[in-house]
Amino acid sequence: MRFGDLFAATRRSIKGNRLRSNLTVSIITLGIMALIGIITVIQILETTIKYNFSSMGANTFTIKPESFQTDGKKRKKRRKQGAGTNIISFKEAQQFLKNYSYPSTCGLSVLATRNTTVKTQLKKSNPNIMVLAVDQNYLDISGTSLDAGRNFNAIDVRSSENSCLIGSKIGEDYFGNKQKAVGEYLSVGDTRYRILGVLESKGSSLINRMDNQVFITINNARQRFNLSNASYWISVKLKDIKYMKLATDEAEGQMRTVRKLKVDEENNFAVQTNDALASMLIDNIKDVTLAAALIGLITLLGAAIGLMNIMLVAVAERTREIGVSKAIGADNRTVRQQFLAESVYISLKGGLLGVILGLILGNVVAFIFKSAFVIPYAWIIIGLLTCFIVGLLAGIYPAIRASRLNPINALRYE
Repeated sequence: MRFGDLFAATRRSIKGNRLRSNLTVSIITLGIMALIGIITVIQILETTIKYNFSSMGANTFTIKPESFQTDGKKRKKRRKQGAGTNIISFKEAQQFLKNYSYPSTCGLSVLATRNTTVKTQLKKSNPNIMVLAVDQNYLDISGTSLDAGRNFNAIDVRSSENSCLIGSKIGEDYFGNKQKAVGEYLSVGDTRYRILGVLESKGSSLINRMDNQVFITINNARQRFNLSNASYWISVKLKDIKYMKLATDEAEGQMRTVRKLKVDEENNFAVQTNDALASMLIDNIKDVTLAAALIGLITLLGAAIGLMNIMLVAVAERTREIGVSKAIGADNRTVRQQFLAESVYISLKGGLLGVILGLILGNVVAFIFKSAFVIPYAWIIIGLLTCFIVGLLAGIYPAIRASRLNPINALRYE
């Protein structure tokens, strides 16, 4: 039988059993949609992570608490030993900045709160605004520019005045535009802050909320927020990337001195480059990828069982049709091809619909967070290939059973 004739016969047969076929297609569609949708979101997240950290520059590194190290086994061991939270205190951070002499620009930052409100006389936000306390070097080290106004200076940081920088979205939502926001007042929690500048738009993403953040000085944050248990992050920007290894080694040695660690004691802090931190975050979401693949495979397994059941029912219902086909010259191979084609067609149809819906679902997330459109080509190929195999395996037994029917008995079947 020619491919065109086989395809036409397959479509006619499926139309005759539309309800059962569509139910099976729906099950397969849901499985592939879940797989492709989740994988698409994960790839969007990976792209966002790489972009956000690369935008800070390859010539920067950060000193963070031990809890941000990549060695999970060491962390678990330390927790069992009762090490508790290993924060970097303000005093330790200040001592490091004072003693670290490598040619570089150093900055300090600390998370003041994740969930405060901001308001003007006309508008108030939900309690989901993040407040980050920084010094005058933060913007330079993080690779962030201002669209309006000015950055903090050393006097602002020392004076502890109620001044702030705001993200692009806050400037537009609460003041109409960024230029108008400069010099105005914004209540952060219960405290009024004068706006010195508005940051350039970084775009909202799954991990980046800079457009919706408020930045205040560290000394002001220490007066307004309870930071006694907060851990400070030290960021360092080198003048030349080729000295990264020397700079990080010196930073590690200096931090060990600040923390009063003995020679035989392990580091209880992490010195991480942007590439290393991005790799750590990407590694941590690989388990989600495996979970998505498992969800898709389990759903496809259920669909395979349903598809085989449909094809067996089709053999029983079309016994007389098979007998007529054999009587007019169709051989066993032709009958097998027809039933296999129907099974594969249903499976691939569900797979294609699942891919389309999964891409739409995943990239709706990309649109919301203003990320790039992502197409996970490798997983699409894997998904469709899996659907083809599922259709083939689910149709083999019914196809063989149909081809072995005796034409005389099939014609007499009622």
